[in-house]
Amino acid sequence: MHILLLGCNGQVGWELQRSLAPFGRMTALDHDSAAVCGDLSDLVGLSQTIRDLKPDVIVNAAAYTAVDKAESEPEYAVLLNAAAVEVLAKEAEAIGAWLVHYSTDYVFDGRGDKPWEETDTPEPLNVYGKTKLAGELAIQNHCSKYLIFRTSWVYAARGNNFAKTMLRLGREKTELSVINDQFGAPTGAELLADCTAHAIVVARENPKLADLYHLTASGTTSWYEYALLVFDCARKADVELAMQKLHPVATSAFPIPATRPHNSRLNTDKFQKSFGLVLPAWQQGVKRMLDEILGE
Repeated sequence: MHILLLGCNGQVGWELQRSLAPFGRMTALDHDSAAVCGDLSDLVGLSQTIRDLKPDVIVNAAAYTAVDKAESEPEYAVLLNAAAVEVLAKEAEAIGAWLVHYSTDYVFDGRGDKPWEETDTPEPLNVYGKTKLAGELAIQNHCSKYLIFRTSWVYAARGNNFAKTMLRLGREKTELSVINDQFGAPTGAELLADCTAHAIVVARENPKLADLYHLTASGTTSWYEYALLVFDCARKADVELAMQKLHPVATSAFPIPATRPHNSRLNTDKFQKSFGLVLPAWQQGVKRMLDEILGE
């Protein structure tokens, strides 16, 4: 199997290089790859890459993810999250390849407290969510063999993440305020990569599994509760913290350009049943990540 991986240096892409390596030959590209085009903003170059390489599987871990910035540069977000994805879908269909793509909880408006199912109607609140939804639709309209994974609150030990930000601020400030009215499941890039590798193998044997799935760690938390776990682990690791008080606050306490959904819970039953996996509790992955960064 020849796998073309796009966005190989991102959080999920980096883990995919590891998880997909045992399954055959891999061409791993990022936006600045020199020899072969892996830049989603170069639609012509992207098409040529797929036509030249003729991969069996295309895994797209690249995207425009600057949620707030997207409000002021929607055209660029559309280019990367929708137009480029349509190119991938059409080229994958032309060569009979599978296309694996990642989407987001931000396709929903965040009402209520019930976990969203794949059949629920998307109503994005911001430009980022709208462009990611457009990418989903492009794949569904132009490609017959695809796996779309909607996920949420992605983190990795590599690069920046919420836990690292909390630890930095906790060393600098005596009091912190953290949002307590947005709910979801922190999901590790490592978990996404391992589940993706398994799903590709299973789906290639059973093409009827081509579909849209919700894929996150199990359970639910808020950013405030997430922060509580981070600081608890830090104290157990004897990290010196200046912070004495952590205050739960509403989303309105932090005005930002892009509106976030309050309810980012995703129902993952369909994925677990389809691929025979049990998704671990969100705390498990977060604690492993914290063990890694606190031990550095």
